[in-house]
Amino acid sequence: MRALIKPGPGEGLVLTDVPKPEPAENEVLIKVLRTGICGTDLHIEAWDGWAESTIRPPLVLGHEFVGEVVDAGRAVRRVRVGSVVSGEGHLVCGQCRNCLAGRRHACASTVGLGVQRDGAFAEYVTLPEENVWIHRHQVDLDVAAIFDPLGNAVHTTLAFPVLGEDVLITGAGPIGLMAAAVAKHAGARHVVLTDVNEYRLALGAKVGVDATVDVSRSSVAGIQAELDMVEGFDVGLEMSGRASALESMIANIRHGGRIALLGLPSDPFPADFSAIVLKMLTLRGIYGREMFDTWYSMSVLLQSGLDISPIITHRFAYTEYEAAFATAHGGDCGKIILDWG
Repeated sequence: MRALIKPGPGEGLVLTDVPKPEPAENEVLIKVLRTGICGTDLHIEAWDGWAESTIRPPLVLGHEFVGEVVDAGRAVRRVRVGSVVSGEGHLVCGQCRNCLAGRRHACASTVGLGVQRDGAFAEYVTLPEENVWIHRHQVDLDVAAIFDPLGNAVHTTLAFPVLGEDVLITGAGPIGLMAAAVAKHAGARHVVLTDVNEYRLALGAKVGVDATVDVSRSSVAGIQAELDMVEGFDVGLEMSGRASALESMIANIRHGGRIALLGLPSDPFPADFSAIVLKMLTLRGIYGREMFDTWYSMSVLLQSGLDISPIITHRFAYTEYEAAFATAHGGDCGKIILDWG
């Protein structure tokens, strides 16, 4: 089969032929239809410091996908051949304290699809049955391909109640944009999105945010005045991993406010813990998706009218992967889809 792989240390990827995988007794074999390019894939393609310390090539990349089940191991009971599915890309141990308590998203021994295990940038991929999400309702294949990052957005956005609240989102990447759409759909009063990328801030307007702020030109405090806010934002969603973004969020959130942090910093940075203590803020780290509560929430949100299609801005055939990755690195894009049909 054809697959997009990291053949060895260094920059770049190679589209080549690799053996078609065989499902183990508890796994299914999935014919991949569409995949999404994630920031993780960009790190691996560029072979940055994180990739160098984490990835053991050769490796098939990719963890955002939708496909059709074409075969199943003898122990598989729930997933049927012919089902259209996406996959939870975090494979957990099932034996640690959190797994046994039903908190699988907090497993300390997680194995990542397309990171520590061959992934979905291929014509076929295998996945344990317990990691398979069956799409039981009609869903656009492009949207189904990005259930993984949508899950990050939903998990982060709904970490705290947002109904009637004023929400500040720092970082207008695809997950930040999805979070903005989810917050508005879930009933937030004001949703403000910040970034320095004008293209992505314009996408924010398409998903219904109340205001965008180019923080290289304007201030979050200024937008509060424009929206006639008095005490600051109720909920903050930090998606950028930048010290300046968290600093601004802490300064502009109300006393007793709550902050969910999804953005991963490239380096450690200091935070104003005096302000965190004196303002009695709650900070919560978010990683991945709750298994599988978040997946149910995603499906219900889409069925009830959530529209994330404006965030999908580019589509390429998988053979055009070089152009797709160049577009993603350029930044003037939302979510990018590779078609494996």
